[in-house]
Amino acid sequence: MKKLLHKYKTLFSNKEYVTSFILTFVLLIGSLIINYYAGIYATEKASNAVTDIILSNTRVYDLDWLFIYAPIVMWVFITFLCFSAPKRLPFALKSVALFTIIRAIFISLTHIGPFYPQLVLDSTIVNKFTFGGDLFFSGHTGLPFLMALVFWNDKRLRILFILLSIMFGIVVLLSHLHYSIDVFSAFFITYTIYHISAFLFKKDLQRLEADEV
Repeated sequence: MKKLLHKYKTLFSNKEYVTSFILTFVLLIGSLIINYYAGIYATEKASNAVTDIILSNTRVYDLDWLFIYAPIVMWVFITFLCFSAPKRLPFALKSVALFTIIRAIFISLTHIGPFYPQLVLDSTIVNKFTFGGDLFFSGHTGLPFLMALVFWNDKRLRILFILLSIMFGIVVLLSHLHYSIDVFSAFFITYTIYHISAFLFKKDLQRLEADEV
């Protein structure tokens, strides 16, 4: 604990880190606000459902506990990773903020309605973060893959987050909560977002990589 407090004390004596730290949470909060209104807009404008090669040929599976609670556990773990090694925090959370903003733009562009039938989610927690029309691309699939890229130099974390990304992709498909294109495109779009983040937040990435050496 003393070692961790010393890390924070050293970092917060660095004006550049303090500025980056503050900007991190400004971007993150801003991205969540943008995502909220984009989700409402996309759901209000949602049109009819379309056929899908996977969803049209599978039944609906009741996997709501994985859809709802597994991501919560994952984000508690990510929060621990970031705050236990504060040099990781700015780049990791700025990447999440950029991901959220770009996804908000994507879901605002095309308004395909949710596939029917789909799993009905009965949770007030879910209703705060997903709206029904915010489909393209899958955040459940993309965000763990983004974390795999962020923590790529740590083999155990890389494998863990890739497996989580694949698992969540399967969960949303079998629950009929995302179209196939939402899931498969998430890997390609997320890879691009990571490299945009690496370009925009180069110093934060260097700080993270130095901490992992």
